[in-house]
Amino acid sequence: MPRSFPRVAGLALAAGLFLTACGGAPSAPAPGPAAITVVTLAPEPVSLSRELPGRATASLVAEVRPQVDGIVARRLFTEGTQVKAGQPLYQLDDANYRAQANAARAQLARAQATAEAARASAARIAELARVQAVSTQDNENAAAARKQAESDVAAARAQLEAAQVTLGFARITAPISGRIGKSSVTQGALVNAGQPAPLATIQQLDPIYIDIAQSSSELLQLRRELSAGRLQDNQSQPVTLLLEDGSEFGRKGELAFSEVSVDPATGSFGLRVRVDNPEHLLMPGMYVRAVIGTGRRENALLVPMQGVARDPRGNTSAMVVGEDGTVQVKPVVVSRAIGDRWLVEDGLAAGDRVIVEGLQKIAPGAPVVATERGAAPPADPAGASAAPAATAP
Repeated sequence: MPRSFPRVAGLALAAGLFLTACGGAPSAPAPGPAAITVVTLAPEPVSLSRELPGRATASLVAEVRPQVDGIVARRLFTEGTQVKAGQPLYQLDDANYRAQANAARAQLARAQATAEAARASAARIAELARVQAVSTQDNENAAAARKQAESDVAAARAQLEAAQVTLGFARITAPISGRIGKSSVTQGALVNAGQPAPLATIQQLDPIYIDIAQSSSELLQLRRELSAGRLQDNQSQPVTLLLEDGSEFGRKGELAFSEVSVDPATGSFGLRVRVDNPEHLLMPGMYVRAVIGTGRRENALLVPMQGVARDPRGNTSAMVVGEDGTVQVKPVVVSRAIGDRWLVEDGLAAGDRVIVEGLQKIAPGAPVVATERGAAPPADPAGASAAPAATAP
């Protein structure tokens, strides 16, 4: 027997044992249903709102203007402070107007003295006329002179009142209460009645208005939904204001009024919100955003944003778990975002189990094991088959 025969036989025996061992190994198990997380939709009441941009504007604005000509003798206020209605702001040089008032007062005194003499004369002549000591003509002339003197008194009194009004205009007062701005004139400046430039401007900042604009198409849609019974009106709810830095203003506003016409240039109509502003944090011209209630839907469906997909054409869909435990795709119509959820208009119903986690490992028609969000995950049904097989000793 050749010497190489034992070596060849050993190799053949080892190869046979290897092939036997390979042929007896168990095959890999088939993958089981994928574990996913779902949210079961349930109807709930939802208050709908709309965030609109706006500008703060003073509730009252008054421009301080002179009503008589004169030289500014003194400025009686501090710029940028709060003033009250009737508070003196400027004092004009009133020497000329004071002299005119004194002349009118003297004219009134003269007219009163003349009227007193005319009344006494008329009384004496009337007594003489009773005993026919004077003629009827003399009596009538005396009575007419008395009436004319009394009329002169009334005219003189009116002139005095006019002079006093003019004298009062020499002291310029605040027409409203509010915050006054800077003065456009200084002491010694000449001002004229009817001049185009105001001396100062007063703005009332508490309360303050927020003027906003809303699209007329949104108003039409809102009215359709209200008339159809899909929404209940909630525009009387308080208005939340967001400041320029995104923070929320500490006080709620209320809708004061809406315009009765639409701006043809922008297709929008104006709304005005009234809000208390005692700290004067809101200033005229400041940009704010107003969150205004548009309606309340009693049986709304909200779906998490993770469960809604959008294709390149803009169509939206959601994956749900069917009654047979498989994945189904439903086209969905959503209208607006409310927090981290979409408001469903069509395509889903109460009780649908929308898949929100595990979407990357499923496909339409695939069986799944669903776990409600927030619940403990079930045991993996494929765990036993996936365990490594024990090897024979």
